[in-house]
Amino acid sequence: MKTLIFILSLLSGTILKAQDTTWKPAGDKIKTPWAEQVNPENPLPEYPRPMLTRTEWKNLNGLWQYAIAEEEALCPTRFDGEILVPFPLESSLSGVMRNLDKGQALWYQRTFNIPSNWDNKNILLHFGAVDYHATVYVNGIKATEHTGGFTAFSADITPYLRKGENVLTVKVLDSTDEKIQPVGKQRRNPGGPGTIWYTSVSGIWQTVWLEPVSPQYISDIRTTPDLDNNRFIIETTTIGTTPSTDRIEVTLSRNGRTVATASASAGMPLILNVKKPELWTPDTPNLYHITATLTSRKQQTDRVESYTAMRKISMAQNREGIWRLQLNNEDLFHFGPLDQGYWPDGLYTAPTDEALLFDVQKTKDWGYNMIRKHMKVEPARWYYFCDSIGLLVWQDMPSIGRSDEYWEANRWSGQKHGSHSAETEAAFKNEWEEIINQHYSNPSIVVWTPFNEAWGQFKTPEVVEYTRQLDPTRLINSASGGNHYHCGDFIDLHDYSRPPKLYLHDTTRPVVLGEYGGLGCHIKNHRWFESDATTYVNYQDAKELTDSYVKQGEAVLSLAKGTADKDGVKVAYSAAVYTQTTDVETEVNGLMTYDRKVMKMDEQRIRSINQAICHILSSKK
Repeated sequence: MKTLIFILSLLSGTILKAQDTTWKPAGDKIKTPWAEQVNPENPLPEYPRPMLTRTEWKNLNGLWQYAIAEEEALCPTRFDGEILVPFPLESSLSGVMRNLDKGQALWYQRTFNIPSNWDNKNILLHFGAVDYHATVYVNGIKATEHTGGFTAFSADITPYLRKGENVLTVKVLDSTDEKIQPVGKQRRNPGGPGTIWYTSVSGIWQTVWLEPVSPQYISDIRTTPDLDNNRFIIETTTIGTTPSTDRIEVTLSRNGRTVATASASAGMPLILNVKKPELWTPDTPNLYHITATLTSRKQQTDRVESYTAMRKISMAQNREGIWRLQLNNEDLFHFGPLDQGYWPDGLYTAPTDEALLFDVQKTKDWGYNMIRKHMKVEPARWYYFCDSIGLLVWQDMPSIGRSDEYWEANRWSGQKHGSHSAETEAAFKNEWEEIINQHYSNPSIVVWTPFNEAWGQFKTPEVVEYTRQLDPTRLINSASGGNHYHCGDFIDLHDYSRPPKLYLHDTTRPVVLGEYGGLGCHIKNHRWFESDATTYVNYQDAKELTDSYVKQGEAVLSLAKGTADKDGVKVAYSAAVYTQTTDVETEVNGLMTYDRKVMKMDEQRIRSINQAICHILSSKK
């Protein structure tokens, strides 16, 4: 009966909306320069999926109604106010800045109309990401549900639509601290200065949008570069097709010139051979354009655009016996910052597309060739920027865990608590699989990292093998700074001593410095907490901070060249990750402040040492 009342209330349009309000950022925390550019009528208007684009779409970002209710309650008949989608509930830019507490559900609602020129089309509803469990209703009818806070999901909502105005409702559950789910660095109560946790994120935090398609359409393109054979392998997923009557044709072009074409029955892989391919590297991020068309009974039903790049990721042992990471069969030292992907005003969500690009471009300008994306997965456009600009990406899986006695008792004892409940392990694997599949075709991603520092680590060899099955083309960092097993492609050490050292190596695989640095400096009026926060070490001014950074960099440079250990075996680091891109809430160890308004070091000096490190192996030839 309660469910029937809920559906009837939606269908009849009797739900009472909250009183109209004027949106503005909530709270008094620091903000980025882009906060003032957020347009509540059209936030984040850019097409959200660069690897599969169509010309027609409708953005549903903007002001929605929201309410917080008891977890088991039905959709409220009166809402609490307006929330700016896609900024998470706890963020300033949402206009709400409230926590979702234990036992509560977050409800969203808005109306929409289907453009008249979309008649006779199937209508897809897309969500970039919702943290954590979302149930979606269209006109009171359940259209889909999805579990996982870091991946996109879609539904064909055509059967649930009606003429004129439609009602879209979303219920979100997010048990950040009550159940073990992938959360990364977020906690409901992260604590004050000195902690390593950040504000939790709940609800919609990436773009929501509509897209019209024919009954027969392309839902995915998966590209695999094969450098050794000068070819691309392209797999397409289609909906509503019949292999005997429907065909896919793919055209590969570079700078407007066609370089290869191929066609096959719908659902079959295609091979595109390319003579003398232009390679993708951080110095030359060459991209190929893809056009894919679907014909059904000789009538074109879909056309999508995408892109790819020719590059190969591998590792090899050199004449000195040192294992090196390789790009395109050549040694390359990977060097970049640990990037948390947090914003003081939007938390998980950058205020604008310009802001999202800013951090990536700054990393490139500072002379790095890599980013370690730490405990978070970014919107698709972030990876597009890395692909286009030329930055390698080491992609972490957000850790499972919670901030209670279970966590504190087991934080560093991964080998002792080598398993979780079957439900928890399944949730981890399911989300990891979605992450890998959705970003498989991004050329910038070169390393998958399922675990960090034993945080929620379990059944490591099994998880590494699972990762390998999902993607055999990339390297796997089994546990960054965590409990090391003889699996995965390299050993990852964390060392915040000054200077960093190489204290463990393996004669069968590379050794990398997965975290080091953490050099801090307080910049007043640009801190999340104005009281002094604790970092690994703090410096007084830009010169002192830069001097220390360069000194640590020179140590990395020396360790990258290689040195003999006590047994006379030559050992070396083959990659390094500096902590970190920006200050984040309680941490003041960023290359720039949390609000992105102050560069904390001499940028020319750090670029100089960074470039020397990135090119150390090529300079030895």
